[in-house]
Amino acid sequence: MQDGAPDDPSDAKTVWAEQRTDWAEDRTVLANERTFAGWLRTGLASVAVAIGLKALFREAEIDWLPRAMATLFLVAAIWIYWIARNAARRTQSRLDAHGAEAQPTRTYTLTAGILTVATVGVAVVLWRL
Repeated sequence: MQDGAPDDPSDAKTVWAEQRTDWAEDRTVLANERTFAGWLRTGLASVAVAIGLKALFREAEIDWLPRAMATLFLVAAIWIYWIARNAARRTQSRLDAHGAEAQPTRTYTLTAGILTVATVGVAVVLWRL
């Protein structure tokens, strides 16, 4: 038979069905990583909005108001990073990678942590300007 399948057709169907299931699970592993990246982009977009708000309202009479609004977007960004991390880890823990190489779950934590520190740094800069 083809693809290294057994001679018995019923066994071949089982092997092929298992391969298709493994491939589907690999696609889901990779989709989980793309979803995590999408959430991070959303968080970084919140950081960009915060910087834009500060720049747009630089000369406001009440100087703390644009900073407070920007800080809300920065807090939202941090929240998004950690929600994404938790969702990605939870999803990956339920999946088994077969042919695809999944990122280690600590990568999600490390990435969320680095972006959190960077976002807090942006907040400090916005409040000092």
